[in-house]
Amino acid sequence: MQRLSVLMYHNICQDPSAGKGLTISLEKFEQQLKYLKNKGYVSCHLSELQGLTSLTRKTVVLTFDDVTQNQLAAVRLLKQYGFRATFFIPFAFLGKTDAWNNPGTEKIMTPEHLKSIDPEVVEFGHHSFLHRPYASLSEEEIHQDFMASRQIIEASGLKVYPAVAYPYGNFPKQEPAKSYFKKILESNGIRMGFRIGNRVNTFPFKDNFEINRIDVRGEWSLLRFRLKIRFGKLF
Repeated sequence: MQRLSVLMYHNICQDPSAGKGLTISLEKFEQQLKYLKNKGYVSCHLSELQGLTSLTRKTVVLTFDDVTQNQLAAVRLLKQYGFRATFFIPFAFLGKTDAWNNPGTEKIMTPEHLKSIDPEVVEFGHHSFLHRPYASLSEEEIHQDFMASRQIIEASGLKVYPAVAYPYGNFPKQEPAKSYFKKILESNGIRMGFRIGNRVNTFPFKDNFEINRIDVRGEWSLLRFRLKIRFGKLF
């Protein structure tokens, strides 16, 4: 079994001193990409992992939630350093502002923004329609959420890989609700589901609907970033 770290990013800011919590400065993000490049890491799209039983190179997966417009700055650096990433879309909010971390302060990309991004660099995935915690939704509400997302995808002509990052990392964690939730995902054609967890995954994944991500924090030093990639949860 191999180990695979999946990193989770959110907002990108220009001010090197403003990075905190789910917002990381562009300068610090570039430092992290330089480190990964110098250590021989490659990144891949989720679609490239499908069907693999082993990784032939030192691999990390980079993911971004919410498709805020400030993430467009990260796309340039990803391309510059030769990395790929997956951006998870909350479909109801395209062209609007966020309604979760700092409600109404972050602009969300439009479909035109998304279609302008090089697909060789960024692959898209689901981040639900209404950005609500799945554990609080009924079966019918979850089905409706995916249906509404598919309508946006079709109307906008977007190409979206059938993977979902759970809003807030939230999903039913107790049986039988957990198993039933995964069946709902399967019935909607979803192949991968991402929680938070802050742990390094074994690969192939033990459970495709409980893939752990490490949330990258804006205040981290490069040393902490290096340790988290290797070990995940530190304490």
